[in-house]
Amino acid sequence: MSHSLGIVIESLVAVLLLLTIGYCMLLNSRLKRLKADEHSLKATIAELITATEIAERAIGGLKHTVRDVNENLGSQLNAATQMSFHLKEQLVEADSVIRRLSLIAVAARPLSDPASAPISSKVSSAQAVAVAAKAFSERRRADGLAA
Repeated sequence: MSHSLGIVIESLVAVLLLLTIGYCMLLNSRLKRLKADEHSLKATIAELITATEIAERAIGGLKHTVRDVNENLGSQLNAATQMSFHLKEQLVEADSVIRRLSLIAVAARPLSDPASAPISSKVSSAQAVAVAAKAFSERRRADGLAA
């Protein structure tokens, strides 16, 4: 019996060794896959680091561009504001000139046939001269002197 007990124990050890060898082969294949995944993960990390560096340089360039554009836009905005102010001044002056010119034109218009003109539109030549003189006196040069 001791001999058969030894064989059973030896057989049990052999089966356990076979199971251990099978499990080791399974672990070996998993470790190989893990190593392969580690290499691809390292390559992916290296690509990610490169892409991050490129993105950081691009962001730096964009910040520089934004700063330049902001400075240029600010100066152009100031110039546009000044131009707008000057245009408003010129429009006011142009309105004044047109008003005076229309007064001069009305005053200098030759009287039509007195019989065909209505009574309200009949203006004496003295009144026409007075209106023209008033419009002429209102006209000023840009430096403020009367023309």
